Amino acid sequence: MTARLLHSAAELRGPVTGPGAAPAARRAVVMTMGALHPGHAELIRTARRLVGVTGEVVVTVFVNPLQFGAGEDLDRYPRTLDADVELAGRAGADLVFAPGTDEVYPGGEPQVRITAGPMGERLEGASRPGHFDGVLTVVAKLLHLTRPDLALFGQKDAQQLAVIRRMVQDLNFGVDVVAVPTVREEDGLARSSRNRYLSAAERRTALSLSKALFAGRDRHAAEEALRARAVHAPSSRARAEALDALGEARAAADAHAVAGAAPGGPAAVRAAARQCLDAASRLDPPLVLDHLALVDPSDFTEVPDDHTGDAVLVVAARVGSTRLIDNLPLTFGTPASAGESDLPGAVS
Repeated sequence: MTARLLHSAAELRGPVTGPGAAPAARRAVVMTMGALHPGHAELIRTARRLVGVTGEVVVTVFVNPLQFGAGEDLDRYPRTLDADVELAGRAGADLVFAPGTDEVYPGGEPQVRITAGPMGERLEGASRPGHFDGVLTVVAKLLHLTRPDLALFGQKDAQQLAVIRRMVQDLNFGVDVVAVPTVREEDGLARSSRNRYLSAAERRTALSLSKALFAGRDRHAAEEALRARAVHAPSSRARAEALDALGEARAAADAHAVAGAAPGGPAAVRAAARQCLDAASRLDPPLVLDHLALVDPSDFTEVPDDHTGDAVLVVAARVGSTRLIDNLPLTFGTPASAGESDLPGAVS
């Protein structure tokens, strides 16, 4: 299908599906800064599935100056509007809304902005002061302009997703926020518009981000498997000897070791990931770590070593002049709560 390109709020408020057409049953919006890639396409396809054939999918393309700090890549951020419109249409969008800066901020930089509060000052916010205030301000404006029922965001920008969810909850926005899992390259690198900045050598180093996350995930999975086995392990020497007679001595020993150990899952996950990142710092070119953290997805504070429930392992680093982020959701000890797993979910 072909997406229709609009540039003004006045056009957006008009009948975008054609003269005399019935209003769409539901509208979904996918907010982007352009330079669309397969990760964005997955967001658009998910939006189309959620609103159905009678619904409407709007893709916004706007490079928001408020979320770029001094010395960041605002001027060189890729702008590929013609290709973006084509990709959006193929993925199922009805409309691409690509306003200019004067359209979004008609009076210049807004004097009144939305602040992300303490949650926006941690991790990414500490590295990029004011970034999340700029994100929330433009997201709020675009939500008002597009008036969707659903707004879809990728889980790759995990802290951004978290602060948007919190804004929608705290300020009573009438929209469902839907999270879509991270889309990765075949080699594991998370899809990002900034990947195109990387040279071949830098890209090889950049793979260390996802490798570190996968190392943490694998360590976590091994520990959880042993803990599950411990539930069925013998609790007495006699039962251990019975298992030994059946040729299960190693399984019994492993399970007992894990069962008797103090809870340390989060610490082990952090250590496994950091080992990979430390090795990457010695590559040529090196990976320069900004932060590695295992956080509570509700507020992005570090989880304690005895944490049970949902968590997100997040990493940010620089390779050459390019700053990259990635994350993986994990669950410790208990099943993930509804809507917080790595599958698409919504929160009002």
